[in-house]
Amino acid sequence: MAKIIVVTSGKGGVGKTTTSAAIGTGLAMRGHRTVLVDFDVGLRNLDLIMGCERRVVYDFINVIQGDATLNQALIKDKRLDNLFVLAASQTRDKDALSEEGVERVIKELSEQFDYVICDSPAGIEKGAHMAMYFADEAIVVTNPEVSSVRDSDRMLGLLSSKSRRAEQGLEPIKEFLLLTRYNPIRVENGEMLGVSDVEEILSIKLLGVIPESQAVLKASNQGVPVIFDAESDAGQAYSDAVDRLLGADVAHRFLEVQKKGLLQRLFGG
Repeated sequence: MAKIIVVTSGKGGVGKTTTSAAIGTGLAMRGHRTVLVDFDVGLRNLDLIMGCERRVVYDFINVIQGDATLNQALIKDKRLDNLFVLAASQTRDKDALSEEGVERVIKELSEQFDYVICDSPAGIEKGAHMAMYFADEAIVVTNPEVSSVRDSDRMLGLLSSKSRRAEQGLEPIKEFLLLTRYNPIRVENGEMLGVSDVEEILSIKLLGVIPESQAVLKASNQGVPVIFDAESDAGQAYSDAVDRLLGADVAHRFLEVQKKGLLQRLFGG
């Protein structure tokens, strides 16, 4: 049976879909059969970041409503044989996500895959609730700013009380913190919360710190998960996060201001 992981946040625009694409791709790169499921009905961005938007014929809602089979709707990644995408609908309402329908699709996916990554919409409405309801683990994505962290704290409350695990008295959802758009210089200048500040507020295990990087925007525009960019600090940070998710003890990088070497100071590099 697959491990169901929801990627969630209280606030929009923090990098959930970028994270879903990077984490799912990283798991597939390590040999795990992985599917990315877009729960953001009505908007649908995951297929863009994965570079497969032109190949969407059937979507998640089509499968739930019986208009297509799961195999018809799954899009195989062109770069990795064991990575698939189930796109959201751009034309339907989030109310089309029924609990029974989502459960049936998740169960069917669980029989075919090692990991099911659920890319949640922001906030606390129905799409977000459906994305988290069946989860075994949650990656809570937040920016190092007070409003984002506060909204993430609210999501942690929902994860611990409104999931199927909570309703059935099972072991709680395993929660991880992923801090995105981190800039050590701005932290040093007091313009941004530090890692320890966010950890103290949320009190969950730190999975990764993704530095502010132009590589993320560039990768998104190209339809390539940033984890493929092994030269970029963001790509390396996501790769480290995947290793930690799989149980490896990997030190956190990119937390400190990088000191310039002598040649950089002399020549302004």
